[in-house]
Amino acid sequence: MLIVNVRPWGREASDIEIRDGQITAVLPHDPQRADGAEGEVVDGRGRLAMPSFSDVHCHLDSTRVGLPFRPHTGRPGIWGLVMNDREHWREDPPVAERATSLLGRMIERGTTRVRSYAQIDTDCGLERFEGVLAAKEAHADRCDVEIIAFPQAGLLREKGVPELMDQALSSGAAVVGGIDPCTLDRDPVRHLDIVFDLAERHQAPVDIHLHEPGHLGVFSTDLVLERVRALGMQGKVTLSHAYELGNVDEATTRRLTEEFAELDVSMATVAPAQQHNALPLAGLTAAGVRVGLGEDGQRDFWSPYGNGDMLDRTWQLAFSARYRFDELIEHCWAVASRGGAAILDPALPRLTSTADRPGVAAGDAADLVLVAGDTVTAAVMDRGTDRTVLHAGRVVADGLRLV
Repeated sequence: MLIVNVRPWGREASDIEIRDGQITAVLPHDPQRADGAEGEVVDGRGRLAMPSFSDVHCHLDSTRVGLPFRPHTGRPGIWGLVMNDREHWREDPPVAERATSLLGRMIERGTTRVRSYAQIDTDCGLERFEGVLAAKEAHADRCDVEIIAFPQAGLLREKGVPELMDQALSSGAAVVGGIDPCTLDRDPVRHLDIVFDLAERHQAPVDIHLHEPGHLGVFSTDLVLERVRALGMQGKVTLSHAYELGNVDEATTRRLTEEFAELDVSMATVAPAQQHNALPLAGLTAAGVRVGLGEDGQRDFWSPYGNGDMLDRTWQLAFSARYRFDELIEHCWAVASRGGAAILDPALPRLTSTADRPGVAAGDAADLVLVAGDTVTAAVMDRGTDRTVLHAGRVVADGLRLV
């Protein structure tokens, strides 16, 4: 394939050569080059050529995108929200139908790598996991999907959940999930022992939801770090959310940041509105911590927010971090694209500064989104609909429609 007349990361007009799903050359734009092209030619029309998005924290199994709005009925706290979802999720079309539709919408808007949770509990068994697996298979040629076996209601509160997790991991789930070891299961040692035992048994990475506040969150985090070090799981563990780890003393947050970098523990954020307690994005990047972005639940029984568009969520990351300078807003796109990709594939290099602009160079995977915009910052602010999406060197969506 040859993509003509695009501006990688907003730089000068270029032509991008692609072979076998990989970028082989980025050349100064030559209007005559298309005449001698061997394969498909894509006209970039002067748009930006950007690395496509990686949504590393979403819940395909709970989405209601495309369905009529309903009043929010969730009760306060994680358990109240879990039970609200449990009471209502069967009222909607099957999980496979909803998850497949949302995943297609995400691809149309520029996402080609996804890590999705699939709820595992005694209420749904493997039904929600199987729905996400069906969505993954439906879009296998358009998007890479990892499924997290996720004990949303805890591992210990209901009998038989670890066994269901084990079944899911034997049936196509790729990541072991955990959640709030102290506040939900109230037995952090046993909870994490089960998580890491499953990870060792299935040779799978780990992703821990952490909503716990302040020093309690630090306590749970230290238990995770202890196991990463003891089991040699560097590069295989992600902490999701971790909203409050910046809400303790400066020495502790500095220590945590340094240990995350040393043990290659990554972080996934969903750009919550209250970022003042979170570890600072630029500081994590400077320390060498892998950070990715996700949309979390999208218009579900937890929240009415979310629309399947990672460009919207990139705007939200910049806005909630109070970024105004171009370099920092562009960095948000780097986090939303290659930052997340480096969590899914630890062999990819980490972002090391807010000036890193990876993903559109010879040797990179040809996972790209072409989008209109005078600059990258303009594209984030405007979030236009003129987008062409490539996965593994193939056009998979154009003009917000699947190809």
